[in-house]
Amino acid sequence: MQDEKEFIADLLNPKTQNEAFRRLVREYQRPLYNHIRTIVLNHDDTDDVLQNTFVKVFQNLKNFKGESKLFSWVYRIATNESITFINQRAKKSGISSEEIKDKMINNLQADVDYDGDEIQMKLQKALALLPEKQQLVFKMKYFQELKYEEISEILGTTVGGLKASYFHAVKKIEEFLNKN
Repeated sequence: MQDEKEFIADLLNPKTQNEAFRRLVREYQRPLYNHIRTIVLNHDDTDDVLQNTFVKVFQNLKNFKGESKLFSWVYRIATNESITFINQRAKKSGISSEEIKDKMINNLQADVDYDGDEIQMKLQKALALLPEKQQLVFKMKYFQELKYEEISEILGTTVGGLKASYFHAVKKIEEFLNKN
């Protein structure tokens, strides 16, 4: 990919914007799908959130200041869209976001697009018990293999705070897996 500043300039230039945005979609679609899928769990829901993410990115490109990397900015939008999706689903159902996450995990077992085994299902159940921030940090570090610096930019949190969140998440997951 070309230099990020040039790419951002192409995204903001009306003459090159459409082609640059298609390139952005091509390059970010798979990693964003994987990221969103770890949060919303369901394939169809992931596709919906991914589409909403790209719409938001396109609508807000003019507001991108370049204070963070484009990657971090797009991931932050995807993360926020995923959380918003879960909260809206919970609100529509008249239940808490924790209850909706439990339902999502139970539905995961019936999802034909999910190929996890029993230990993966236990991991998902353990993750659902974590506070939201610990969940996000663990999923980004463990599943996406993002660096703490990248997660820091995405979530707007210090690296030290992220390491502590990850440490606590791992301990809680280990405890859950040992008990179940």
